[in-house]
Amino acid sequence: MKRKILVLFLLSLILSLPLSAAKAGGTFESGKGTFLLNGKPFVVKAAEIHYARIPQEYWEHRIQMCKALGMNTMCIYIFWNFHEQKEGVFDFTGNKDIAKFCRLAQKNGMYVIVRPGPYVCAEWEMGGLPWWLLKKTDIKLRTQDPYFMERVKIFEQKVGEQLAPLTIQNGGPIIMVQVENEYGSYDTNKPYVSEIRDCLRSVGFDKVQLFQCDWSSNFQQNALPDLLWTMNFGAGANVLEQFKKVKELRPDAPMMCSEYWSGWFDGWGRAHETRSAETMVNGIKTMLENNISFSLYMTHGGTSFGQWAGANVPGYDPDCTSYDYDAPIDEQGATTEKYYQLRELLQKYSDVKFPAVPKAKPIIEIPEVKFSEMAPLLRAGNMPEAQKSHDIKSMELFDQGYGSIMYSTTLPAIKAGALIQIRNMNDYGIVMIDGKQIGQLYRGNKAENTLRIPTDVKAGAQLDIFIEAMGRINYSKQIKDFKGITEGVEVYTTDGKNELTYNLKDWEVRLFPVSQDYNALNYIPTVADMKMPAYYRSSFNLSKVGDTYLDMSTWGKGMVWINGHNLGRFWKVGPQQTLYVPGCWLKKGKNEIVILDITGPSKTSVKGLKKPVITELHRDLMPKDAVKGDNLKKALSSRTNESPSTTNGGLGNDAAPGAK
Repeated sequence: MKRKILVLFLLSLILSLPLSAAKAGGTFESGKGTFLLNGKPFVVKAAEIHYARIPQEYWEHRIQMCKALGMNTMCIYIFWNFHEQKEGVFDFTGNKDIAKFCRLAQKNGMYVIVRPGPYVCAEWEMGGLPWWLLKKTDIKLRTQDPYFMERVKIFEQKVGEQLAPLTIQNGGPIIMVQVENEYGSYDTNKPYVSEIRDCLRSVGFDKVQLFQCDWSSNFQQNALPDLLWTMNFGAGANVLEQFKKVKELRPDAPMMCSEYWSGWFDGWGRAHETRSAETMVNGIKTMLENNISFSLYMTHGGTSFGQWAGANVPGYDPDCTSYDYDAPIDEQGATTEKYYQLRELLQKYSDVKFPAVPKAKPIIEIPEVKFSEMAPLLRAGNMPEAQKSHDIKSMELFDQGYGSIMYSTTLPAIKAGALIQIRNMNDYGIVMIDGKQIGQLYRGNKAENTLRIPTDVKAGAQLDIFIEAMGRINYSKQIKDFKGITEGVEVYTTDGKNELTYNLKDWEVRLFPVSQDYNALNYIPTVADMKMPAYYRSSFNLSKVGDTYLDMSTWGKGMVWINGHNLGRFWKVGPQQTLYVPGCWLKKGKNEIVILDITGPSKTSVKGLKKPVITELHRDLMPKDAVKGDNLKKALSSRTNESPSTTNGGLGNDAAPGAK
């Protein structure tokens, strides 16, 4: 009886403990010159992949691919704007279920490194920061700005609720958590970095190994004494030289490359990027020989579906939808030559035989699909209601983060040859007068966003400027990247004697969100050579499903949805001419496909290919300003040498501050 009472007492004691205490916890810490996993030396061989760039149905397959490669850890960013798309509304379900991803990693014998930002870069829209922060126009991003830090702490608390129970100390797979991200390339601000560190500790990451990453050239700017310091660099770098300074400062600390770049990302209008397998493998070999841990960025890049591809600098350099990255595992999840060369190397440094490489997902072709109906976006019945605005304002101030916006006003009487300039136009503009297109403008041209008005314009003619927002800049202090038009629109002309500047006011603004219900629009039979924004809708039947690559080479610029899934952006300038379609988003029988093309296709059909086209560049197809740079003033001054005057042309009560 006493024995039964004792057993029952012990059982009730165990059941009364918190779940985390009842689990068999482990340890991961920095030892002398090495990491210690449960007290034993451990070299981190991490594979970075991004759950947001892979359909949830394929997560486990990609994890198993990394396991078979010889990796022992998965590394993931947490994308703030992916989880809090509307302020205060959080989503950690479906493709956003980060806890599920970590449990799948643990199920397959992998540890996890978590990088929760708040900023992540990653060629991701605004570096992972949510667009709605910009509704507070004076916000100072990545600083101790009170509003910014308030929202950061709320978000990280939500991340902690999801992932803190999964640290190794609680029996989970998470062994390391990163504090901020490459902050040395942004600023020097140790108090801010310290507050992010304290925030992460407060949300449940108080026992797990915290670290900060930077470059060998700038890591000391923000290095905190109680954090592990790791380096980021790419294939081809002198590995030992990258660790020289940190080794001098911390001779007994474990060394780690937290981002070893396997390849590089592509941008619209730039040639496809590659890096050699031999160079990548040699760098990892050097690290293994010197007991240096690493995380391979990327091991599998995936796809920036929807609106999530960001933009780089200098200037404005938007990223392609494909995030193939020339990584060992390609965009579709298949092996490459890099994969097998790296697997061979890692096997030499392992006493355990690697599991067999999982088969790639099946891939299919789709016969040509023709589009017989379209919904012109700027026709009556499809136009959203207008909002009034005396001054020009950015898209964010109309409470829209992604998609397109159109600004409309009336013009004064203008002679042919006048110039129209859109100041700070982000990112792609179609300019129309009385419904007739006079030109297209692109922010990435580094020009003045200026067009010449080809004909005389009567007073009261309508000016429409349709702006497509592309990805927000994801790197540098330019991440504070407003969309639409942020400064103003001016017309430069002459009365024959004087130069005149009209500062246009009193706008009607219409919003076209990326989440627009395209099936609620009015469709008509497809019109050939439509060079205005329109949705095109069709369907196709499949007897079997599989991954495919949608051939977009005859289309202009826009986005594609299949069965409601946004595949991302296409643009005829390349180098990417196809869009990856995961087979798990297709179904046997009827499938719906909708294409938004803002510039118009040359042929209204698509087909599914077995291989991607990501190397076909057509820079000549980019729009070009009619007038560039200092030619603007010269274009008008050639008519008169008199000083310019300024007027608002009767279009509002505000005169422009002066002529250019």
